[in-house]
Amino acid sequence: MKPGIHPDYHKINVVMTDGTKFETRSTLGKEGETLTLDIDPASHPAWTGKGGKMLDTAGQVARFNKRFGGFTGASTKK
Repeated sequence: MKPGIHPDYHKINVVMTDGTKFETRSTLGKEGETLTLDIDPASHPAWTGKGGKMLDTAGQVARFNKRFGGFTGASTKK
């Protein structure tokens, strides 16, 4: 590695949303600092499978279907 061009890579502590802690290496902050997560695999719907609802705010899906519902993408003219 070229000297002087890479960030300091050191150990930090990570606290997950459920309170579990672990130590990892990172360029974040200073040696021994703590990173407290707001979202992690224990709480985010992408990993837990909970809360995946599609909301139709102000009828946007209905408006789209009304406007483009009959559209097939193929030309009917010859």
